[in-house]
Formats: sequence, structure tokens, C-alpha cells
Amino acid sequence: MASLKSLVKDTAIYGLSSIVGRFLNYLLVIVHTDAMPRSSGEYGIMTNIYSYVALLFVILTYGMETTFFRFINKEGQNPQNVYRTVLTMVGTTSTLFVLFIFLFLNPISTWMGYADRPIYVGVMAIVIALDAFQAILFAYLRYQKKAIKFASLKLLFIGFSIALNLLFYLAMKKTTAGYAFYANIMCTSAITFFMWKELRDGFKGKFDKSLVKSMLSYAWPILVLGVAGILNQAADKMFFLKIYPGSDAKVQLGIYGACVKIAMIMAMITQAFRYAYEPFVFAGSKDKDQKVMYSEAMKYFILFTLLAFLMVMGYMDLLKEFLIKDEGYWEGLKVVPIVMIAEIMMGISFNLSIWYKLTDKTIWGAIISIIGCVVLLAVNIIFVPQYSYMACAWGAVAGYGICMVLSYFLGQKYFPINYQLKTVFLYVILAVAGYYAIEFINANFTLLPKLALNTVVVGIFAGACVLQMKRKR
Repeated sequence: MASLKSLVKDTAIYGLSSIVGRFLNYLLVIVHTDAMPRSSGEYGIMTNIYSYVALLFVILTYGMETTFFRFINKEGQNPQNVYRTVLTMVGTTSTLFVLFIFLFLNPISTWMGYADRPIYVGVMAIVIALDAFQAILFAYLRYQKKAIKFASLKLLFIGFSIALNLLFYLAMKKTTAGYAFYANIMCTSAITFFMWKELRDGFKGKFDKSLVKSMLSYAWPILVLGVAGILNQAADKMFFLKIYPGSDAKVQLGIYGACVKIAMIMAMITQAFRYAYEPFVFAGSKDKDQKVMYSEAMKYFILFTLLAFLMVMGYMDLLKEFLIKDEGYWEGLKVVPIVMIAEIMMGISFNLSIWYKLTDKTIWGAIISIIGCVVLLAVNIIFVPQYSYMACAWGAVAGYGICMVLSYFLGQKYFPINYQLKTVFLYVILAVAGYYAIEFINANFTLLPKLALNTVVVGIFAGACVLQMKRKR
């Protein structure tokens, strides 16, 4: 299982940059919620605009990260030609996107509800374009297995971002969302200069016109999959201001956006796993024991995310005090366990997605994600007017849940893998029992006994995970 060990090592390195970086970035939640109090609605503006950023990033990369790994590992392909072709395609479309936004900046800003702040839209358009271009540069680092450089650049970005935000919001006492966007464009631009070697390598090969059609044919279902997937993550924040009828819509969205940050540890874990897993899947697609490795990877992913879920629930009292100083935001903490469950489902869906990526049936990924997106949007449209952001959280569970179930059953038909369902279900039941034990403890004890007892609960589950890891299949 040397390949599985390599996956664990790379996930740990990518995870270091993702988890440590996100943890440091969490410090900005303290800064932002303190500088932009709940009543101002400024944090709601930030949440709303970043939801559009997430969607547009997926559109501008249009499945080319996965396509890059698929084609560069195909027999008979020149890796440098594949790299240059993908980099040129994404670079060209990103440039055209920026030109389009600035050409129609005022009407676009007005439609989004920011007619008085078009500069926000323009700045973030540049950020999105640079991020999309950098995504291919970072994919090239992953292909070269330069996990250390990858992690270093990600951490450098976070460090620079924190420094600028502290300057703007603490030293200069700014109180609007715009300065977070200005910090973002400065950091994103700076990172590009540290990737000069990857940029130079992008000109070593030749732009292979014969690959373009095949790449786009492979990528377009992934684009649809990505758009539907990101809508599952961001549609609630994008459309909340248009769906929720109350005059306090930006305030409600700000509460939701701040509290969801606590649940994002699952997004960190999933992202770290994805960075290592995608190259691992395509590079090992010819191994005779590949399906065993995929099954083991799924099991360990689920165990680790369940442990993370219990840890967040067990130490919620510390997290909320540390991350969100303004107690006005705390009323939204009830969404945290729901959103974390949705994130776990999303991670499982990503693990299950290998069947249509390896069999070149990416159209199925698009269909599954569209169905999940429709479910999520339906829940939001029907229930947000009455239940506010709680409907957003349950909509995510419904959307990811249907994606997970459909992907599993279709995958077993086209690319069957013997997942260890009995073991997984056993640990899910154990995690549910742990969650209810933590809820009982939180409701009946004061802070110190509460933390001590919750540590015992988390420790029991962690010990059970260690025993499972030592046990041979």
C-alpha cells in the first residue's frame, strides 16, 4: 500500500497549508465581526460577494484542473504540451472575463445590488481571474509532487492577507467590507510573482490545438458538475438577499456567514484530501489493487471527518468566544452541526466521483450535481422566507445528500468498489451517540466540567479510530 501511504503523506502536507492557513484566517473572523458589527450588515455584504466569487472561479477554471491531470497521465501525451495548452486556455478566458466585467461594470454592479460600490465588483473580478490562472499553476505543482512549495505559497498568501487586514481594520480602523477585497487583490497579485518558475515552464512546450477539442469535450461535464456543486455551497448566500423578505436581510446573512465559518473545518479537510487525491487517483488508475486503495481512502476520510465533527461540537464554547467576539452573531451557532454534516456529505460525494472520472463518464457527474442543486434551490426558495438561514443549512444537507446517494448507486453499476459499509455505518452510529452525549453535557454542566467531559467523549471516538486503523482489512 505504498501508494496509500503517499496519499496520506501528501494529504498531511496539503492539509497543513489548508488547515493551518484556514485557522490563521479564522483570526480574521474576529477582526471582521468586531470591525463590522452585526447591525451594520457589512459582513453580510462580504458573505454575499464572496459567494459570487466562488461560483465564478469554477466557471473560469471550467474543469481544467481535473482535465489537466487526466490528459497529462495519458500514454503518448507530452506533459509540457498538455501543461502549456491548459495554461494558455485558462489564461485567455480569464483575461476576456476581466475585460467583459469592466466593459459592463455599472449594470453588473447594479444588478448585484452594489450600484454605489462598483469598485468592489471590479476588484473581485481581477481576483477571480488571477485565482483561476493560478489554479493551473498550483495543479502543475501537484503534478510534480511539490507539496512543500504548494503549502508554502498557500501559507504565504494567508500570512500576507492577515497582515493587511490587521493594518486596515485594527490600525486604520476601517469598518467596511471593501478593505477585505483590497487586501485580497494585493495578496493574490503578489503570489503570482512567486510562481515565476511554473510560469516559465508553461512556455517550454507548445500549444497543441489538437488537444483543445478533446479537453473541452472531457471538461464541459466537469464544468457543469462544478457549477452545480458550487451552487450547492454558495447559492444560499448568493440569493439570500433576493429571497428573504425581511428588511434585515443583510444582517441575517451576516449572522449565517459568520457562524458557517466555524463549520468550515470540514471544507478544509475535504480540500486537503482533494489536492492529494486527484493526482493519486489518475496516477494509480492502472494499479491492480486500485479499488482496495480507494475503499481504504474512503473509510479513513469518513473516520477523520467524524472525529473533526465531534471536536468542533465538543469545544464550541471555546470556538465561539475565540472567533466571534460580537455576541449578536451567536444566535446562528445552531447551524454549525447541520452545515458540518452537509460538508461531510460533500466530501463523500467527491470520493465517490472517481467512477465517472476514471471511466470518462463525466456527464453523470454533471447530471448528479444538477439534481442536487435543484433540490437545494427548491429548499431555499420554499423555506428561506419563513425560516431564514436555517433553511439554507438544511438545503445544503438535502442537496449533498441526494448527490451522495445517487453517486454511490450509479458508481456501483459502472465502476463497482467494495466500500467498507459496515465499518463506516458503525462509526457513524458511534459519532451520533457521541454528538448526543456532547449535547447533553453542554446543556447540564458549567464550562470546565463540560470541556473535560467532552474531551473524554472525543477521546473515546479517537481511540476507536486508532483501533480501526491498526486492524487489517
